[in-house]
Amino acid sequence: MNICVFLSAADLDDRYTVPAREFAELLGRGGHTLVWGGSESGLMKVVADGVQGSGGRLVGVSVEFLAAKARTNADEMVIAKDLAERKALLLEKSDAIVVMVGGTGTLDEATEILELKKHGKHTKPVVLLNTAGFYDGLRQQFQRMEDEGFLPLPLTELVFFAKDGVGALAYLEESAGQQ
Repeated sequence: MNICVFLSAADLDDRYTVPAREFAELLGRGGHTLVWGGSESGLMKVVADGVQGSGGRLVGVSVEFLAAKARTNADEMVIAKDLAERKALLLEKSDAIVVMVGGTGTLDEATEILELKKHGKHTKPVVLLNTAGFYDGLRQQFQRMEDEGFLPLPLTELVFFAKDGVGALAYLEESAGQQ
């Protein structure tokens, strides 16, 4: 399975890097391909190293203004002209999406992918990997959106919140079996 992972390129604390590495190793050992932003820095590097070191493939989609930070030994690397093209390519090249911890770029990617799913532009499973409760506030906001009628479909059909990588991968593999 080609699994797109949206995540931070920042160097982060062990409470985020250790679970990210564990998840990456699960992907690699499972024979999955990581589809990611292609960066050779921060949490993106941690996950790419974990997947590659465990036998998985790497498909990166960087963007022109970040091309100097792109991983040089990925199995495939595409350089998009802008962020909009990058997001479209990441979605196109993946079978499923996992949103890990990140900043405004990760949040932008997550909300766009959920908006596209809401409108039926894709049916790929989407998981928010809620490491160390990072997305508790977002989950609460999404629940409020559902409760107050802002979502045209149940939240559970839009996104799955996983507390750890094992749960995230199990959900993705189960979802893939149903498609």
